[in-house]
Amino acid sequence: MIKPLDIKHSLNVQQKLDMKTKPLGSLGKLESLAKQLILIFSQGMSEDELRTADFSVTHPCICIFAGDHGIASEGVSIAPSEVTGQMVANFAQGGAAICVLAQQLGWRLNVVDCGVLTPPHNNTVIDCRLGASTHSFHHQAAMTSEQLEIGLANAAALVDKELQRGCNLFAFGEMGIGNTTSAAAIFIALSGVAPELAVGKGTGVADDVVKKKQLLIEQALQLHQLSPEQPLDILQCLGGFEIVHLVGAMLAVASAQKVIVVDGFIATAAAMLAVAIEPNSKAYMVFAHCSSEQGHQKMLDYLAVEPLLNLGMRLGEGSGAALALPIIQSALAIYNDMASFEEANVTQVVK
Repeated sequence: MIKPLDIKHSLNVQQKLDMKTKPLGSLGKLESLAKQLILIFSQGMSEDELRTADFSVTHPCICIFAGDHGIASEGVSIAPSEVTGQMVANFAQGGAAICVLAQQLGWRLNVVDCGVLTPPHNNTVIDCRLGASTHSFHHQAAMTSEQLEIGLANAAALVDKELQRGCNLFAFGEMGIGNTTSAAAIFIALSGVAPELAVGKGTGVADDVVKKKQLLIEQALQLHQLSPEQPLDILQCLGGFEIVHLVGAMLAVASAQKVIVVDGFIATAAAMLAVAIEPNSKAYMVFAHCSSEQGHQKMLDYLAVEPLLNLGMRLGEGSGAALALPIIQSALAIYNDMASFEEANVTQVVK
């Protein structure tokens, strides 16, 4: 069970932010982000400890979870499933966008094979394979209950290793041809939103393929008769091997009371499931960006959260989450280092 975020320091944190040399609230989302981060990082602290603490991000880590989807065989993507394994190899060699961003910004990067059709021949890729691919979810459940349980446990073990290294900020990305269809199906099953509002172009498919994706999801929902009150059933029936790991990792980080940086459409579908399973997990989540994928803004609206960025991105891989790191570090620096009116001998601005 995930502990609720203790907000006993909320008033003190807000007062410190308000007394910085600026008009009230003039740093916008940076201030609300700073408050959320400090409340997470100060769990278990006394008021004296809070007063003297210097808060920082330590050993930030991104895990990229990769898995293939049976539904991809129905032609829901412009790319064949083989591309998933090829991109995993690209991650391992440092050639993908997320590799460049992680190197540039200071993230530790883990690449995890959760079940791709062609296993990568690279010993830097972490083996958490649950199979070669999920089943086509409009014919049967995407995975077995055993695969679901193993995936959740795998993810928790990966998070624990990073916690032992001192990580207090986690981001999670994904790679899996067909996974926007899976994510849209999860969103629809949890929220009841109409398929035409949730299903988008993914990697850039034509309008007729979008219609096909909608039809396949409708068939799956009719087959499985899922309830929003049973998120684990939704995950088992509609999810992907990488999505199972995303959910398990988010729950594990929230259980450890550290920060989760949520990426785009697929990662937000996983966050929705995590929140449905453990509502207290939401307090530990920072939503990095709004992607241009159809339905992502509606997911964010459903969760009643605001993203930090909107750059028109729809790549996945954790790329939007990676870009949040300097913003997070800046929010903490404002809290730690910006002078108060009293310290700077500046007349307090009240508006």
